[in-house]
Amino acid sequence: MKKEKKRIVLENIIVTDYAAEGKALVKIDGKVIFISGAVPGDVVDVFLTKNKKDWAEARVIEIKQPSTERQVPFCKHFGLCGGCKWQMLPYAKQLQYKQQEVEQNLKRIGKVDLPELMPIVGADDDKHYRNKLEFTFSNKRYLLPEEMATEETTLQSNALGFHVPRLFDKIIDIQECFLMDDVNNSIRNTVRDFALLHNFTFYDVRQHTGWLRNIVIRYCTTSELMVNIIFNNEDEENRKLLLDDLLLKVPSISTLLYTINPKFNDTIYDLTPVTYFGKGYAIEKLENFSFKISPKSFFQTNTKQAEKLYQITRNFAGLTGDEVVYDLYCGTGSIGIFLSQGAKKIIGVEAIEDAIEDAKENAALNAINHTHFFAGDVIKICNDEFFATHGKPDVVITDPPRAGMHEKLVNKLLDIEAPKIIYVSCNTATQARDIGLLNEKYSVKKIQPVDMFPHTHHIECVVLLVLRQKVL
Repeated sequence: MKKEKKRIVLENIIVTDYAAEGKALVKIDGKVIFISGAVPGDVVDVFLTKNKKDWAEARVIEIKQPSTERQVPFCKHFGLCGGCKWQMLPYAKQLQYKQQEVEQNLKRIGKVDLPELMPIVGADDDKHYRNKLEFTFSNKRYLLPEEMATEETTLQSNALGFHVPRLFDKIIDIQECFLMDDVNNSIRNTVRDFALLHNFTFYDVRQHTGWLRNIVIRYCTTSELMVNIIFNNEDEENRKLLLDDLLLKVPSISTLLYTINPKFNDTIYDLTPVTYFGKGYAIEKLENFSFKISPKSFFQTNTKQAEKLYQITRNFAGLTGDEVVYDLYCGTGSIGIFLSQGAKKIIGVEAIEDAIEDAKENAALNAINHTHFFAGDVIKICNDEFFATHGKPDVVITDPPRAGMHEKLVNKLLDIEAPKIIYVSCNTATQARDIGLLNEKYSVKKIQPVDMFPHTHHIECVVLLVLRQKVL
């Protein structure tokens, strides 16, 4: 018989600081305890969810005395929805703790000589900043505690919203979301109301039944609004009813698509969205550059902060018009295109073929003819023959996923010996690890944190590395 673990509760804990990834911390008898849902200055009761010899993780049971740093969250779904976990913290404080995390990660993990960090670039808008949101239909609405206590058996079980953290089959029925302009609420609530009125079935992820699956909304700074509704199977009559009603009630929609997804997972990258209304894509702008965003395209989800991020990257590159720039993990080509006016040539490399096709279209859209995009593994593509054809890089820009760069790529960069590397990262821990490896030949000259996602613990960071001169 399995022995039941004892529930350990700690009372009247004074939270002292923030650690990485939005967790607060306190030290008790030399043991570090990472606490979810707390703010420095809180006095709390917690229970331990993990308990190791030197550290533990805990969750707040009760806030005995709130910190003076706390503020009232602006969203009624706060505490249940996992999207904006730092709403209880003033935005200036969020920026302070993010800056602190970047510095600690680079020093503790990278273990290299660092210049002074530049102050984090905050967002001008800490609400309505996302250009893309995805909502999920489910017949398993997450019931609130007060609903669980009732004997009412006719509670509405359908929901359209976000997943409950750590519960893959439960959806929070979102009434109002502040991540995007209010148009997202109009679209989501209009579709939900119409679906409930007509008894359309919501998806059951366990049984793989139900008709309505997802809504993806893309709202650009150009005011173009693209909506893609994903169905489990085709039902032409009801599909037309739903889509026509949405176009009537939300006339600002510029492109409306639908996708039939009979698979067991929600990804649509191997499916074909069908244009029901409009041109089938949206146009977004960064400065004077235009970017075509198809329903399957990747694009930075905070347009205004992406513009700042790319301006910093361009500034760090210090281009004069004579440089060959290699853009690794180039995606749809946005960084390379943004820097193109100052470069002699842009070489973009990306593993995803569809993204490379988008990059080529975006270059053509902006009448840029000195960009060249290649699909494949950069380690295999960037060989001596490739350099002989396209030139060795004067500047390398690398913008890897959260896992950072593969060690083979780091070694490849050390072999290439480009005079400058600009490392754009969404995970300063893996960025610090890679910088530690690049330290064999490169020195860190500039560090600029950027906040792309207010009210979350996520941080972007741009680092300029310069090749050290060889000692003869």
